[in-house]
Order: sequence, then C-alpha cells, then structure tokens
Amino acid sequence: MTVTTPAPGAPPPEPLAIADVPSRADRAFRRVTTGAGLSVLGLLVVIGFFLVYRSVPAFQISGFGFFSTIQFDAASGQLGVLGLIYGTIVVALIAVAFAVPLSILAALFISDYASGRMRGFLTGLVDLLAAIPSLLYGLWGFSFLRPYITPLSEWMTSNLGWFPLFSTKPGAVLFNSMFVAGLVVSLMVIPITTSVIREVFTQTPAGEKEAALALGSTRWGMVRTVVLPFGRGGIVGGSMLGLGRALGETIAVSLLLPQVPVVTSHLLEFGGATISGFIANNAGMSGIGLNGLMAAGLVLFVFTLATNFTASVIISRSRSGVGVDA
Repeated sequence: MTVTTPAPGAPPPEPLAIADVPSRADRAFRRVTTGAGLSVLGLLVVIGFFLVYRSVPAFQISGFGFFSTIQFDAASGQLGVLGLIYGTIVVALIAVAFAVPLSILAALFISDYASGRMRGFLTGLVDLLAAIPSLLYGLWGFSFLRPYITPLSEWMTSNLGWFPLFSTKPGAVLFNSMFVAGLVVSLMVIPITTSVIREVFTQTPAGEKEAALALGSTRWGMVRTVVLPFGRGGIVGGSMLGLGRALGETIAVSLLLPQVPVVTSHLLEFGGATISGFIANNAGMSGIGLNGLMAAGLVLFVFTLATNFTASVIISRSRSGVGVDA
C-alpha cells in the first residue's frame, strides 16, 4: 500500500465531507411534517383574519371605548370588553396560583421520590386526568364542589376580610363567584401543568444528580440545587401552558359564573364573567351583538397567542429548553 505525502510547500488536502443523503421515506416524512406545520400556521392566520373582519363593525361603533367599557349590552349599543377581560384574567390567575405550586410538588414526587411502580401508576393517572373533558369538571364543580367552597369563602371573609380581595359587602351572596370558578379551573390546569413539568424534571442529567448525592447532599438538597434549576424552563412553560388553558376555559365558567361583566375587588361575591363563557352563553346573538362577540373572541385570541409566544421564548432561553443533556 502506497501512502502519498504532499510535496513540501503544497497546501494540505481538503478534508473529506460526508454528505447525508436522505432516503425516500425520510424525504416523504419531512414533506408531511412540514405541510402539517404550515397548515396549522395557515389555519391560525385564517382564523385571525376572520375574527378581524367580523370585528370591524363593533370597533367602528365603540372605537377605543370597546376596551374601556365594562358592560356588554348590544340592545343599548354598549359594547365593552373590559369587564370580560377582567374576569378572564382574574379567574385564570386564581387557577394558576393554586395549580402551579401543587403541580411542582406533584411532579417532584413523581420524578424523584416515588418508587418505580408507583411512578408509572401516577404518570398514567396524571395523563388520564388531563384527558377528562372540561364539561365533566364543570358539572362536578357546579353540583358537588361548590357547596364545599362556599363555607371556605365565608371563613375567608370573616377572618381575612381586612384584605381587600377577601372583603365582601354585608349580606353578599358567596356562591358562583370568580373565586369558586378559579378553584374549579385550577383542577383542570393541574394535570396538564404537572405532566409538562414532570417530563422536564425526568430529563435532568443523572450524572449531576448522582454527583450531588455523592458529595453528601440530601435528597432535597439535590432537588433544590440540580433538579429545580435545570427544570426552570419546564416550570415556566408548564405554568404558561396552564395559564393559556385557564384563559380559554369555557364550559366550567359558563356553569359557575352568572356571566355578568363586572370589575370589582370582591372576588368572593356572586358575579363575574369571562370572554369564553360570555361568548358561549350568548352565541345566539345576531347583528352588531355578534360582531361584538367576534371582537371579544379576537381579544382572547391575541391573549392566548401572546401567552404561548412568551412561554416559548422563555423556554428556549432556559437550559432544559435547548436540549442540554450534560
């Protein structure tokens, strides 16, 4: 075998480049996935243009007052989304405030404390809870859970009434409130948030966890210094995904709220409305009322897109979001 050496002063030979030639199946799969992604994007664009087109008459009548008017009454020509936005955000924040801490604790227990057999059972149970239709949660919260939350509301207003959010007017009715709706929606947010956070926690590099334990760290110390920092992106992503689910929840809030737009700090009192619930209860409107509902739906559409986009940006900048394995 003869080995050819370059002449003195000659440039080094070009390195061999290995070209990856995809197979026919790979090319077909790539076309299918690309088409699916573009189809979803195109569908979102079509929905957005449709909502904008049908919302124009409402904006022409109300102008900027559409965003500063609390009441929504098509008969009198008052079209406002402020009360709906307020109720939507309040219910979603109450749901996330209850759901995120419980989801983090549940995800930590499943990923780092539960035994192998129990881990598999709990993982399947959480995924099953996330697949339950929202109608069942709403019916269960309306018929079963609401009578148990009302005494809690009474205790809070009696003992914590000095705090403005927990204060109520004398003789106020305490059922069908935004607080009750937020608690029920939180039960719907917990499974999906737990599933996302658990999936990220399980991707924590095993070498780093074992190194922390080998250096004398306790189980909680390992979780605090390794698992939680690595899963920060998953926590944020799961929380934002749960927030998006809470913002768009329809059936449960339709059953639990009277769908009367209000802006109030008395969260324990009867009243409140959300955009999705109000649209569901008034879907039979026509004329300018329907245009107003389309405008409210456009606001919810933008809110949801902004929430998901913010979550994707935060996750992409986190360690777990860029796929670092070691």
